[in-house]
Amino acid sequence: MITDGFLFLTVLLLMAAGLGLLEKHSGWRLFAILPGIVLLYFGVMLASSLGLWSQSDSIRATYSVVRNNLLPAMIFLMLLKSDLRAIAHLGPRMLGAFFTAVITIMLGFVITFAIFHRWLEPDSWKTFAALSGSWMGGTGNMAAIQSALDVPDSRMGYTLLMDSIDYAIWVMILLALVPFAGLFNRWTNADSSLLAKAGERLAQQHEAKAAGTTVTQLNLLVLLSLSFLVSAVSQHLASLLPTTAFLTSMTWTILLVTLAGVLAAMTRLGRLAGSVELSQIMLLVIIALIASRADFADLVKAPIYVTAGLMILCIHGLLMALVAKLFRLDLFTCGVASLANIGGVASAPILAAAYSKALIPVGVLMAMLGYVVGTAGGLLVGKMLFWLA
Repeated sequence: MITDGFLFLTVLLLMAAGLGLLEKHSGWRLFAILPGIVLLYFGVMLASSLGLWSQSDSIRATYSVVRNNLLPAMIFLMLLKSDLRAIAHLGPRMLGAFFTAVITIMLGFVITFAIFHRWLEPDSWKTFAALSGSWMGGTGNMAAIQSALDVPDSRMGYTLLMDSIDYAIWVMILLALVPFAGLFNRWTNADSSLLAKAGERLAQQHEAKAAGTTVTQLNLLVLLSLSFLVSAVSQHLASLLPTTAFLTSMTWTILLVTLAGVLAAMTRLGRLAGSVELSQIMLLVIIALIASRADFADLVKAPIYVTAGLMILCIHGLLMALVAKLFRLDLFTCGVASLANIGGVASAPILAAAYSKALIPVGVLMAMLGYVVGTAGGLLVGKMLFWLA
């Protein structure tokens, strides 16, 4: 049994690296069904359930120090590619569709939780709030909400189950609907003739911006040191701000880091290569740390949570269709707006490419916008669910 904190962290890193190598070289179909980050969570969770490490003072201290300091740094790095000036080029219809998706997802969470919470634990609102962070921007936002609301690590298994199973079903549905885009657009009387031109313009801007950007040792050193500095300063400032039972010091930290990341993305820092790679490594470490305190015995109500997740998506999809009919939105706009929230940058560009490769930048930019609004949106959902509970 492992009792040393450094060895504990080393094992988590080895598990993350091992899964990454398997995903790259094994060709296993399992990785096509479940994302590597979900497999990492349940792999670490299995090791925890088998008692591979204890909750010694050294391990608890390592867990607390690494997680609390790495999370703000990760959020800052993730936001460096979210330049609001570039996102503004999407135009009012695309941005309107994105925020419509945000609002309908929120409504889906509130309505579903109001129906299901009587069969769940008293603090199950935290599990749903963490999921809402993921479904309004990505896994990084989920980790931020988990920390800000102090969601028990044992409940994050439910969140990731809903996130992986229900999300996979939603992606398949949206991809399956691509051949019916013409039929949907005729039903809504949508005019999608400007999409291709907008996509080509964004593609040219994206290629010009990305030209000559390579990950260098100096880039990584600058980004790593700066993200740690932002994390330390944000935590210090947060400790000086007033708190409530809901608005904790960690919540303030997340909000301050988000603001810093959004502002820094509009400077030369946003063009430095390496922020995506560093933030993804940090995310893997944070997910592994969360899973290290979970146990399979805690997942006794998994079917209820998965069913609730499907209901959230059904409500969201129905409301999006009604808005599309009312405002004459095309299927591409609705689908990418939805997946930019629920799937993030990992899947929104894939759906965009299913329509046209020229539209891939649209999916990327909308997913980046999800990074910006996801944490605040998840906290707002958490507040509403807290009132319902």
